[in-house]
Amino acid sequence: MDASLMRTSPVLPALGGFTPTFVLLEARRILRNRRTLVFILVMPAVFFLMFGKGQDQERVGGAAAELYVLVSLAVYAAMVAATSAGASVSVERAQGWSRQLRLTPLRPAAYVAVKAVTALLLALLSVVVELTVGALSGVTMPAHVWLLAGLTAWLGSLVFAELGLLVGLLVPAENVMQLLGPALALLAMFGGLFVPLELLPQLMQDIAHVTPVYGISQIARAPLTGVGPTAAEAANVALWVLVLAAGSARLFRRDTARV
Repeated sequence: MDASLMRTSPVLPALGGFTPTFVLLEARRILRNRRTLVFILVMPAVFFLMFGKGQDQERVGGAAAELYVLVSLAVYAAMVAATSAGASVSVERAQGWSRQLRLTPLRPAAYVAVKAVTALLLALLSVVVELTVGALSGVTMPAHVWLLAGLTAWLGSLVFAELGLLVGLLVPAENVMQLLGPALALLAMFGGLFVPLELLPQLMQDIAHVTPVYGISQIARAPLTGVGPTAAEAANVALWVLVLAAGSARLFRRDTARV
């Protein structure tokens, strides 16, 4: 092969351009947004202190209401954190950054992976803060419940990282959070996050089983309630991760092709 051609050939980056430095830069950029920090760290903790703390004598879904609400809010905090991180792509699109990436060797899959890992970091922070507030306020649970519930809330947030990325690639920056905020609240309501499914009408129970919240919330509360997890709940999470990731990668590839 001609030496001049070898010199001008583009050098493909390892892992398609995915690097820890890229992830840390993304995380720092999102954490500089104080409004985002309030939504993912402060509000869920305040909600627990307002609506969950002190209900240890009541039972919900086979567990003390206080514990049920704490775990559910940990899932919700991770949902909001991961979705916000994924949706940040809408700002990059508005600034023309995603189109500039077309001029680099960055692969769509690597870009999606960077967004997903960044979202997981923020979700981990939100879960740790939520559970720490619960512990400091006097909540007690067996060690395995703290660990398993926290891990499930954290890892399950990958679904919402991909959801945020998908919506961010579809909706203008000025509208993305106006859409996602109510959407997450509706998903939490119809997915049985805060109310046990058996207390909901049959139609809502049927809808809940196909929402992205269902599998995560059920699995996260399983160590607490002693019910599940089931294969259907695990399949729900896996299917949503695959579908949303594939959709996000496809949209990013189409978006960056418009140069």
